[in-house]
Amino acid sequence: MKGQIVNWSDYLDANQSRFVEELLDFVRIPSVSAADAHVADVVAAGNWVVARLRIAGMENVRMMPTEGHPVVYGDWLHAGPGKPTILIYGHFDVQPAEPFDLWQTPPFAPEVRDGKVWGRGASDDKGGMLIPILSIEAMLKTTGSLPVNVKVFFEGQEEIGSPHLPPFIKANGALLKADMIFSADGSQWGEDQPNLITGLKGLVAAQITVTGAKGDQHSGQQGGGIANPIQGLSHIIASMKGHDGKITVAGFYDDVIDLTVEDRAAIARVPFDEAHYIADLGVPDVFGEEGYSTRERLWARPTLEMNGIWGGWQGNGIKTVLPAQAFAKITCRLVANQRPDDIFALLKTHIEGHCPKGLRVQVDRLAGSADPFLVPSGHNSSSAAAEVLTEVYGKAPYITRTGGSIPVMTMLLNELGIHATVFAFGMNDENLHAPNEFFRLSNFRTGQTAYCKLLERLG
Repeated sequence: MKGQIVNWSDYLDANQSRFVEELLDFVRIPSVSAADAHVADVVAAGNWVVARLRIAGMENVRMMPTEGHPVVYGDWLHAGPGKPTILIYGHFDVQPAEPFDLWQTPPFAPEVRDGKVWGRGASDDKGGMLIPILSIEAMLKTTGSLPVNVKVFFEGQEEIGSPHLPPFIKANGALLKADMIFSADGSQWGEDQPNLITGLKGLVAAQITVTGAKGDQHSGQQGGGIANPIQGLSHIIASMKGHDGKITVAGFYDDVIDLTVEDRAAIARVPFDEAHYIADLGVPDVFGEEGYSTRERLWARPTLEMNGIWGGWQGNGIKTVLPAQAFAKITCRLVANQRPDDIFALLKTHIEGHCPKGLRVQVDRLAGSADPFLVPSGHNSSSAAAEVLTEVYGKAPYITRTGGSIPVMTMLLNELGIHATVFAFGMNDENLHAPNEFFRLSNFRTGQTAYCKLLERLG
């Protein structure tokens, strides 16, 4: 078999079984960045990536510290004069796997079923970030070189908002400098339909704490005499969004770049079955800001959502308590050109201004923040990616946006001045951030071909 391997495509075909086993090994590492108990596992995943890059033939490979979880860097810079340098990004940390009882098989005991790898992180982003490593290996092992200079930058804190990357990127700007950036974190539309993601939403998060009395009180003895924090919190929450879906925080929409006629036409060209969307989610109807389609709201309009609310008695039966405190967590997904700092300031002013009499309110910003990201029309690396996707899939990609965030995209833009292009091969139905996450092996293989063709196209 070895003698028959004459090009990268043959190499990829001959080694797929090994690559799948390596992906299973990678997924077995419970690199949950949000949990203190898994700090060592995130480091272990980073070490796995270091070893795998060296096997692939990358040079100057090393794990580098940040103030939090580490990053991994490597490069191959022998393409010759005039050849561009590309930076490939991905992440090796994963979301928490709870609730464990909803998994068909244990999240960190991955297995292959029905042509899919099942396990936490299989799609987001261990399968995705392994793809370009394998493509690089295939080219180096068959030709001894790459068509372009390549740097890789993989992180261990994406799932918590990459909080320690801004100072790292600033301090290592020269090391990361490149002509183009590609993200191996992201998705395609379907197994036979590509898409090119041109917009990502930003993120800002906050917690509201409403406080009344010095401690829980008897609701019969004190009810009617003092304010109830749960009811006060409910009033605050209700004041932030109208029945028409419009966010009522003063100034919230001031910096939003409105959709153009062309933007709306591009979104409308992407098929969307609203009835199926409703049925699939098990909701009675869609809801959101009036004046926009459901897809426009999902992709290109900002949101304000309550992620958690608690306070008072939660147990069975009744406890006649007037609680001392009530709490809520909020996240806002932002669009260009909203800024997390500005939106948090607007939220804080609104919440403090709507706190009912007899109560105190505190608004704390939570970890995890991202600027929105919008690729300009005609962007060079995105045009190249679109050409490659068209060749690989036999049809042009849809031009899409997403409601998710990849914080590092704007960090790299701010420091290096380069818009990254999402070039990734997961799919949005693969239970990302949910029980029973999986990754299609068909896309795993397609992505390897696509990255090889991309490197050739750029060279």
